[in-house]
Amino acid sequence: MAFDWHSDPITRQTPLDPAYRNTQNVRRFMTQHCGEAFRFDRPFMAWIRSASPSDMGEVVDEWRCRHGGPAAG
Repeated sequence: MAFDWHSDPITRQTPLDPAYRNTQNVRRFMTQHCGEAFRFDRPFMAWIRSASPSDMGEVVDEWRCRHGGPAAG
């Protein structure tokens, strides 16, 4: 069964797949891990779609790196 980016629980280990979407569920996850300053921007969304990250943990870490936050351990 395909992962539902709108409603399935997201963890740092959730793999990115071709069906990935920037949903409200993803925004909630990212805000939880990156803080209230989290925002999607075009370069970051392009990086996600580039197939560079393999899971949501890498997405969190990259956003923190780009915006001066601490990487998760």
